[in-house]
Amino acid sequence: MTVPRLQRIAAYVVCLDTDQRLLLCRLTSLTNRPGAWTLPGGGVEFGEHPEAAALRELAEETGLEAQLGALLCVESMTGPVRDEEGTTIEMHRIRFLYAAEISGGTLRFEVGGTSDRAQWFTQAEAASLDLVDTALVGMRLAWN
Repeated sequence: MTVPRLQRIAAYVVCLDTDQRLLLCRLTSLTNRPGAWTLPGGGVEFGEHPEAAALRELAEETGLEAQLGALLCVESMTGPVRDEEGTTIEMHRIRFLYAAEISGGTLRFEVGGTSDRAQWFTQAEAASLDLVDTALVGMRLAWN
């Protein structure tokens, strides 16, 4: 039996405020890791540039607007994941992580989406959270 294969391209932002706190979003039950924290960001839509996707996802999940800075890294990894029906599929994940500086908006929480809370965390506070691997990479990029 052949395992189905899927590719997902996503874009995220690494935002530090003036107090050097990192912006993170809490995942909902619509994800594989409800309650865990990640960077603001998500899937790139067909035909969308990753930079535009990062800014769109930031606004959707946090209500904030930003100016993108440098592309900090591109990750590419493969591995098995379970889809909504519980079927194991082989997933190729490509992630673009950008530096970003908040330029407007008011922090608010996404309703009915893949995140339900957005919050700023110090390095020590973030280290005590249940973090997905994207958030761990974001921490390393933000504070190292």
